[in-house]
Amino acid sequence: MSVQPDFSVSTSGTQGLETVGPKPKRSVSRTQKLLFFATGWLIVLMPFLFWWNTWFGRHLSDQQLTEYLHDDKKPRHIQHALVQLGDRMSHNDAAAKQWYPDLLRLAANPIEEVRNTDAWVMGQDTSGSGFHDTLLRMLQDSSPMVRGNAALSLVRFGDATGRLQIVALLEPAHITAPAAGQIVDADRPGTAIHQDGLIAKLAATGLSQPIEIRSPIPGRIRSVAQAGANVAAGAELAAVDPGTEQVWEALRALYLVGQPDDLPAIRPYERDLPDISNDVRQQAIETEKAINARTKP
Repeated sequence: MSVQPDFSVSTSGTQGLETVGPKPKRSVSRTQKLLFFATGWLIVLMPFLFWWNTWFGRHLSDQQLTEYLHDDKKPRHIQHALVQLGDRMSHNDAAAKQWYPDLLRLAANPIEEVRNTDAWVMGQDTSGSGFHDTLLRMLQDSSPMVRGNAALSLVRFGDATGRLQIVALLEPAHITAPAAGQIVDADRPGTAIHQDGLIAKLAATGLSQPIEIRSPIPGRIRSVAQAGANVAAGAELAAVDPGTEQVWEALRALYLVGQPDDLPAIRPYERDLPDISNDVRQQAIETEKAINARTKP
């Protein structure tokens, strides 16, 4: 009689082998699922809420607009209200006149960005009582951006008093060292920068903390002293070329009020260069043509 081999595996004894099977899967509890879902939702929600609260296009009711215009603790709220008011004014909303006294008041606000936006908004209605005189005073503002926006708005009034301020918008901003010292950190030439963006840090003699050097205008860094460089007080530390939007608005204004003396500042933007857009180049050409036609004997 033949004997069949025994393929059974003993599960006991030192010589036996234990059976091996798939490990049971660990189940995720309902609480863990809810926690994962909530975390993922917050990752998506938080950037949206930040954008929503800082986006100037978000509609404000009349009550919110009034509240925001008087929220001195949050300059961004004031700017938001100003942008909304400017939009209403550009659409000839008669109800916007109730806030015109606030526009006159904000021209002296200590925050540069608020005054800058305010100067632009007052140019949306040339019939606004007191706007013209206020904008003329703003030509003496300490900020080049405020002076420039005031000058651009005055052009809407048919007033070319701020023409030189408009020409200055086409020129690079030259930033000097507030004290003697050594550059300990600096951005690279060619880097795009926003207004008040950090360009460099200067370790001044006698000071424990470096001085932060910031850009007075939005644009692109043309030149900047690099780390390790020693600079004297009053020496040029950096130069920033103006941004495209600033140049575009200045050229459009000079199309109306520019003079032959302004052409040297205009002509560099007529060149076919990568950092000059075709729209800006074409506007510069048209602006020169308009000036020549207007001043031709």
